[in-house]
Amino acid sequence: MKQYNHTLYACYIGYITQAIVNNFAPLLFVTFKNTFGIPLEQIALLITANFGFQLLIDLFSAKFADKIGYRKMVIIAHLFCTAGLAFLGVFPYVFSKPMVGLTIAATLYAIGGGIIEVIISPIVENCPSEHKAAAMSILHSFYCWGQMGVILLSTLFFLAFGYANWRVLACIWAVVPLLNSIYFLFVPVIEPKEQKQEALGVRKLFSMKLFWIFALLMVCAGASELTMSQWASAFAEEGLRVSKAVGDLTGPCLFAVFMGAARVYYAKKSQTLSLKKFMLFSAVLCIISYLMASLTPFPALSLAGCALCGLSVGIMWPGTYSLAAKHCPGGGTAMFAMLALAGDTGCVIGPTISGVVSGWFGGNLKIGLFIAVVFPVLLIIGVRALRRNLKAAENRA
Repeated sequence: MKQYNHTLYACYIGYITQAIVNNFAPLLFVTFKNTFGIPLEQIALLITANFGFQLLIDLFSAKFADKIGYRKMVIIAHLFCTAGLAFLGVFPYVFSKPMVGLTIAATLYAIGGGIIEVIISPIVENCPSEHKAAAMSILHSFYCWGQMGVILLSTLFFLAFGYANWRVLACIWAVVPLLNSIYFLFVPVIEPKEQKQEALGVRKLFSMKLFWIFALLMVCAGASELTMSQWASAFAEEGLRVSKAVGDLTGPCLFAVFMGAARVYYAKKSQTLSLKKFMLFSAVLCIISYLMASLTPFPALSLAGCALCGLSVGIMWPGTYSLAAKHCPGGGTAMFAMLALAGDTGCVIGPTISGVVSGWFGGNLKIGLFIAVVFPVLLIIGVRALRRNLKAAENRA
């Protein structure tokens, strides 16, 4: 098992890379608006482009991953992330329309992020371990620590060197996936052809009722998490009128800290806690957090709602992965790819709807965040449906 420790470390950095490509650009939404004159409704398309292309990659990765191999795919993913982050600070100034340049850069790192989302989880799932659910939760906690690091270090950089130098910081962040692509050249990776159990095909997965319940949970998990994390910075700065540094540290940064804490907590208590009950409790807490952020007239309580949302969504994504791996054995790369596809669908739908609705009301992000309450409500319905189906299956057995 010790030889696979480096595999896990590389996977952890892979999720930190995922956090960089998903959370660095949102810190600059207001900067893009002021620098390039792009309205928030159009900036919301950057979120759509990022997760939309991740969604497309999810759709095709399952087919290519088994043929190309996990190691080659994950290295390619990191190189796309490197290119996208580096060009984020270049392309807006190269193209006559800055939005076109930003979208192309976002597309490049979205391709890398989509592959990482599909490949990293099965790599960890295949590593020798007795506690798979705990390992998956720890893996996903590194997304949170990466998100926190992006916000903290970016804020410190901006305070020291000013927002005008954001292009330099984009290139600095590009170094992380570049170095990790080299790391993945040397760590042991169990490839699909080396797995003992034959993986289920996509058609077989689609014929399983349980899979569609898990897909619903992933859509709701992605939408619940990304709506708040993508818009929290702009919400604090534009909607609550607090300074960018204060808003980023008390909104999206605390969101990431609490989300990571929830995942680490479950990893430690996974042997005694009911994952389904924990997810139900988290969904109720998520509803409360969105209502706090969107309805309270006090900025401090709104920011507390942003942070609390991180605690509530922490277990949703990795918890669904763990339940699917347990109740759909042999799902393999296809299952993780299709679940990632569902999750990224939620990542597109949630933030995009919030951004568009906010635009309808003159850029009022509070209304946009209020609409997002529907996603944790649907997650509660999904978990209850899962429990009924599993109970029915036990009775038939």
